[in-house]
Amino acid sequence: MTTNHAADSSVDPTARTQPPGPPPDRDMIWIPDGTFLMGSDNHYPEEAPTHRVAVSGFWIDRFQVTNTQFRRFVKATDYVTVAERAPNAADYPGALPEMLVPGSVVFAPPPGPVPLVDHYRWWTWIPGADWRRPEGPDSNLSGREKHPVVHVAWEDVAAYAAWIGKELPTEAEWEYACRGDAEGSTFAWGEELAPKGKMMANYWQGQFPWQNLALDGYERTAPVGSFPPNGFGLYDAIGNAWEWTADWYRDRHVASSSCCGPARDPRGGDRASSPDPREPAAIPRKTLKGGSWACAESYCRRYRPAARMGHPIDTGTNHITFRCVVRPGSAEQSGAAQ
Repeated sequence: MTTNHAADSSVDPTARTQPPGPPPDRDMIWIPDGTFLMGSDNHYPEEAPTHRVAVSGFWIDRFQVTNTQFRRFVKATDYVTVAERAPNAADYPGALPEMLVPGSVVFAPPPGPVPLVDHYRWWTWIPGADWRRPEGPDSNLSGREKHPVVHVAWEDVAAYAAWIGKELPTEAEWEYACRGDAEGSTFAWGEELAPKGKMMANYWQGQFPWQNLALDGYERTAPVGSFPPNGFGLYDAIGNAWEWTADWYRDRHVASSSCCGPARDPRGGDRASSPDPREPAAIPRKTLKGGSWACAESYCRRYRPAARMGHPIDTGTNHITFRCVVRPGSAEQSGAAQ
């Protein structure tokens, strides 16, 4: 990574590369101020165009938020997640009555090969599925205390972040942190997906969506920290579970810059420009990053820093989670709820 302070020559460079104090909590790491090449011109169209972005230093959670951490939040606040509430019929005109019950979207592998053009072949709405019951009413969190919390909608992750005194990362912050010291590389660790056969992340091996060989040791989510960290010390930024960011989704990047160099700390999109075209109610979408255990070489090769996806804000799944950030100036608020 290269550091660029041309945008503000009055600032001492060390003030941006060095943290302004101790971390807000022990499992946060400092991401120094710098510039990087964001996006990709060589993969999916929504990742283009590549463009240079400047990011101010910030702290980020070393790990994805776990079930144990989210349980602590729920216990302290009596919070009820979106998946645990019955949908409002007025928000979903034409919805079948049996669908207007608490539940969430769960991956259900078909028994054999299916056309890959219809994701409803392997994703299904399960009444009673939520963060406590990731596969539905007959499942639980036993043995998954350190796995990332899933089935969290945007409202849920925003509530958790506010409670703990943190925020959600922007897409630029997230991608910069994810790349570590491997700027320009396809993956967060280099150009080879599994260098010398070593699994570097939790993703799908085998023929998607019916054959999961689990060569990485996990058929679904893995405990956070199960794979090597990137150059910044960040774990599971690639694979395991997609992560919410603060940015509204746009179908392509906007390559913006200022007169003095790359745009600093950009925020993407707006609510009005990000409806989900699959939904008749045009539900707005936020940007997800990082890919998940359900990303495969044969389908959805999005276990890369540049990869991105728009997802409806009202819906969680069992392959979406999050992590939080603290920016200098708001750090004194963090930790109060821990």
